[in-house]
Amino acid sequence: MDDLVKRLSTGTHTIVAARSKSVGELKEAIDRGFVLLKFTETRGGTELGVTLDKARSVLSDADFSVGKGVIQLVGHLTLNYDKVELVADINLDTLKGQGHLVVVAEEAQLREQASQSKNAQTETVH
Repeated sequence: MDDLVKRLSTGTHTIVAARSKSVGELKEAIDRGFVLLKFTETRGGTELGVTLDKARSVLSDADFSVGKGVIQLVGHLTLNYDKVELVADINLDTLKGQGHLVVVAEEAQLREQASQSKNAQTETVH
């Protein structure tokens, strides 16, 4: 597993909807089903494009018309060859919040097995 993926899937991290200049722009991105969110605590920040899982995202706890409340966005992407799910709680008042990645287990296990198999073959050859 990639180091960045490992770091962002451990604990929670500050996240912002940096490309959205207003609640209205964020709502438009959500309606399109694709949102750009940025983890701010990495070197230079890590901006990720996320295809939203609208069934699992929670928008009902917020009022977009007045920019109040907290939403939870859940989406899928591939980061450095690892399939991950991003979960982010965003405060509409500030367009900031907390988020983390969840490694999609099947893909991670297959890559780990392939890596172990390759290492075993290398050891056998020497």
